Amino acid sequence: MTKAPEWVKITREVDAPIDLVWEMWTDPEQFKKWYGPRGMTVPTAQMDVVVGGTRKICMEKRSPDRTMTMWFTGVYKEVSKPGRLVYTESLCDADGVLIAPQAMGMPDGHPDITEVIVELAEAGERTVMTMTHVGVPEGTAGGGGWSQAFDKLAELLAGA
Repeated sequence: MTKAPEWVKITREVDAPIDLVWEMWTDPEQFKKWYGPRGMTVPTAQMDVVVGGTRKICMEKRSPDRTMTMWFTGVYKEVSKPGRLVYTESLCDADGVLIAPQAMGMPDGHPDITEVIVELAEAGERTVMTMTHVGVPEGTAGGGGWSQAFDKLAELLAGA
């Protein structure tokens, strides 16, 4: 039996110039508009987009009977405007204290720290965006969440 790759890699071409796509990844107010799967909002996005800078993101889903909240934190490892962004990602609480992935329902073996690599390339007036999330197995909910987020991003950019 072949084990699924331990990463999700998605490439999308979006209808926007590279500088605007970079801004969607690095400006907290823009990031909040598209990040997360459908049905989720991002009420908090704290992003110090410099090497060694930290990020803390809250995703939330409200329903009549409950609110589901997930917090993520990480550190920027590479910031090369407008072509490459690399940061770590871990589950945390509202104070930024790390939480074991299993405490949030992730399967055993899910890493405490994953890495997101975003690569942008110009394609005329459009941008080719490749995102690799290392540590999230292909075919998991995390990959589906990224696909839905990129659908939201493409819709937002098409209306820009």
